[in-house]
Amino acid sequence: MADNTAGPVLELRVALTTSEYDRLVRFYSIGLGIEPAQLWTGDQDRALLLEMGRATLEIFDEPHAAAVDQIEVGRRVSGSIRFALQVPDAQAAVERLLSHGATLVHPPIDTPWGHRNVRVQDPDGLQVTLFQVL
Repeated sequence: MADNTAGPVLELRVALTTSEYDRLVRFYSIGLGIEPAQLWTGDQDRALLLEMGRATLEIFDEPHAAAVDQIEVGRRVSGSIRFALQVPDAQAAVERLLSHGATLVHPPIDTPWGHRNVRVQDPDGLQVTLFQVL
């Protein structure tokens, strides 16, 4: 019998596919200050793996997503997938990402649950919440 004392899922990976590989690599790798953990390069293809700390999966119904968007942005704007990345300094992180192609969706706000959140959009249009625990 398999030992699953660590749980039935050991790791969450999100795979982003883009036609602008170098642009998105710069955004996530340099913009967040993360060195690639693995590079996969073939004759005709490229990929990399960025380790981004602990992973969780949040599942929202539409009213909850609307409530979070209302707090963070003031209106319903995110799609069916949005990243939320905990960072040590939200202001420094947003400045780095803006210099690497992010679009500011909403400036930093302090949430009722004690986080400083700022919403950006990556160069391919995916919304990303950067949050700092206050």
